Amino acid sequence: MTEELDSKKLACVIAGTLDDKLGKDITILNISNVSSLADYFVIVTGDSTPQVKALMENTKDRIKKLFGRSPLRMENDTKNRWNLLDYGDVVVHILHRDERETYAIEKFWSNAFSVSEDEWREISKEYSEFNS
Repeated sequence: MTEELDSKKLACVIAGTLDDKLGKDITILNISNVSSLADYFVIVTGDSTPQVKALMENTKDRIKKLFGRSPLRMENDTKNRWNLLDYGDVVVHILHRDERETYAIEKFWSNAFSVSEDEWREISKEYSEFNS
């Protein structure tokens, strides 16, 4: 299925995809008012390095399947404790819980607006793997 989608919807569907695979502490920041890097950051915590890698791979595959979009860039550290998927308008940060606490991305981008969990869940629910 391919369709037109804006960056907010993409960020919300990515958050829902990460939630389906048990990603924790999912945050969406609208950084468009404070940076030209992207429109949105999606930040998620994985409990282990294998989960961090699995969250990245699943998200990449799911967004490709749903929207025909692949990341423009993918990055990860050598220990798979911080992986990044860059879709241009949306950047996904998948961090091991220790790195999430250490780097505190949300504090650095404190001038950004957050998308509420209720809002991203509502926008993404039709794309959930568990929606029947």
